[in-house]
Amino acid sequence: MSPTKIGFGILWPACWTGIPIKAVIAVIVMTMGLVHFEGRFGLAVVMLLISPVTVFAIPIIMAVFGTHFGEGIGLEILFWLSIPVDIWAFGLVGRTYFLERLRKEPPDGLGLALWWRAALVGAFFLPALWGAVSFVTDNAITASRSMAEIESLRQIFDNGLPIAERIGLELTIWGTISSALLIVLSLIGVSIFGQIIRRISQDCKPTSENYQGLITRWDLMRVPADQGLLLGSLAGVGVVMSLVFWTVLPVTTPHPHECCQKPEVQAEPVFKPVEALNKNAQRLVLLTAQVEAMERQKAETKGQIEKGKGKAEGETAKDSSAKTKP
Repeated sequence: MSPTKIGFGILWPACWTGIPIKAVIAVIVMTMGLVHFEGRFGLAVVMLLISPVTVFAIPIIMAVFGTHFGEGIGLEILFWLSIPVDIWAFGLVGRTYFLERLRKEPPDGLGLALWWRAALVGAFFLPALWGAVSFVTDNAITASRSMAEIESLRQIFDNGLPIAERIGLELTIWGTISSALLIVLSLIGVSIFGQIIRRISQDCKPTSENYQGLITRWDLMRVPADQGLLLGSLAGVGVVMSLVFWTVLPVTTPHPHECCQKPEVQAEPVFKPVEALNKNAQRLVLLTAQVEAMERQKAETKGQIEKGKGKAEGETAKDSSAKTKP
């Protein structure tokens, strides 16, 4: 078997064997508010919770490249609690793979042996992969933008390449280059881990059972010695985790943060034409009455002013006639 196939055959099942337990721990930590993830939360989940080779690689990436997946002590808690889960997952998957695929007797402490080797490979290889992919992606983006502005494309189109086609061309160019490099480097890393597993298997003795005997051993490995104790312990852990979750949950109903509250918008009433016409008619009657009242008030005010002027002229005439008498 090729080293890449061996490495992938153990890494992939180990990832999905440990992720349910680590996902529960992550939810509890997030509920307690001990960790605040940033915009790259999806990438952090893929690298931290799924892959067991990133327990030392992510702190190195954060320290060297200044990349922050989140803040808070909960991130360190996830790192430390992921170690025993990964060791258990490596041990379970490794024993099965050694018996089923390699036909070798799994050695004692296989989970710990596989874990520290995988963590050591990831601590050196993943930061190099991160730096190489980031460097190539930045250069590919710059090159794709330059290609979208070349003169030949401007001659084909009047104002250069249209916006939609330009975006598609840029994404196709730098996305293809970055994806190809990521896949190639990932296969190299998996192959390195497969070489390590092959060296471990060379020191193991072959199995003496036939295929039927191996099937029996696989079945017995999956059947616990005390099934009642295992069922009780799993149920107890589930109850405890549920109580912890509902105890530390801040509120039972999700609500927006104070800085993100939206203004209350009242629904507009249903438009009723008949009521609108009646209201407009009443408004017109009211306005007409107000206008008539203002006209009457204006006429009365004008009449009083004219009467006042008439009295003043009469008094002036009397005073002038009295003065002209001898």
